[in-house]
Amino acid sequence: MRYLPFLLVVALSAAACGPAGARALAPGSAAPDFTLPGADGRTHALRDFSGSRVLAVIFTCNTCPASQRYEGRIRKLHEDYRARGVTGVAINANKPSALRLADLSHTDVGETLDDMKARAAHRRLEYPYLSDGESQAVTRQFGVVTLPHVFVFDQARTLRYEGRIDDNAREDAVTSRDARNAIDALLANRPAPIARTRVTGCPVKGLSGPAGPDEVRQTFDAAPVALEMAGEGELKQLRQNGSGKLLLVNFWATWCAPCASEFPDLEATYRRYKARGLEFVTVSVNDPGERRAVLEFLQTHHASHRNLQFATADVYGLQAAFDPKMPAPVPFTLLLDRNGDVLYQELGELDAPKLRRAILANLPDDPEYPGLRAYWSTTDR
Repeated sequence: MRYLPFLLVVALSAAACGPAGARALAPGSAAPDFTLPGADGRTHALRDFSGSRVLAVIFTCNTCPASQRYEGRIRKLHEDYRARGVTGVAINANKPSALRLADLSHTDVGETLDDMKARAAHRRLEYPYLSDGESQAVTRQFGVVTLPHVFVFDQARTLRYEGRIDDNAREDAVTSRDARNAIDALLANRPAPIARTRVTGCPVKGLSGPAGPDEVRQTFDAAPVALEMAGEGELKQLRQNGSGKLLLVNFWATWCAPCASEFPDLEATYRRYKARGLEFVTVSVNDPGERRAVLEFLQTHHASHRNLQFATADVYGLQAAFDPKMPAPVPFTLLLDRNGDVLYQELGELDAPKLRRAILANLPDDPEYPGLRAYWSTTDR
């Protein structure tokens, strides 16, 4: 990954909602020092960017839908200003351990450094992306409580603007490009036209202390686990997907090591997106006489969604009943549209982030965050 001379600092944070600027670093303040690990495997410090005329510090994250909607604009800032002496760095401030299940409903990855590496690689982020999630010391120094949040410093590293990137999360409805206006003014040796604006978006996770019990996760864990025996009729019906929702189907067996290895990722994926309209059905190809072992495995994983097991030992015949083109080996995973069309399929052990991106690209747009379906439909740029 090659970094160009545009400094955009993006930090992911983990605090409760609050008015942007209520505790934020005040205009006229010096830039807080930092030394943080990056998604590129290197450590980056404030002094590394001393040659830049303007330093733009943007706090954002992986999981916040508002931050995802601004990612393209952050990238465009980088591309438009890198040749003019403006440098950009992203800093992730969300504490990974503070995330609840509900915080993962709009994302393929979490907030660990490894998650940041995955996001940076998939989206081809060219600016440094740093992690402050473990200590959140830098996030606290900047006083960030809401994401995304931008801080623009002049060449002396005095803060000249802090607040929103622009005035509308819908890019087609933006009327005031506040961060760009501040950068343009500083490059022209003028004061920023506005020194401070209010930020709206997602609360930083983890600033308020250890997370309490995750009640949604506890509900999943406490739900009863059932297992149905399925013949040709049930499998044909399953393939047609009469659920009215996206349907994730996984064929597996207790004797299949890759099946057991990937099962927790499938379970976690279902739990992330169930509230947004994802259904999940597992189909065990075990012999009917192994029903007890199948049920015990499902209970161990708190698999409270619909679970099927082949009702006869005719494995190939039952697979053909589901779909004559279905491959014989397991694991085999499919994502079906509401009309039964195959949106995604994978033979062999799962690539969980890839599956999650396929799901996110096909779930209905969240009315609160329109445009995310298009974001997830784009593989990189």
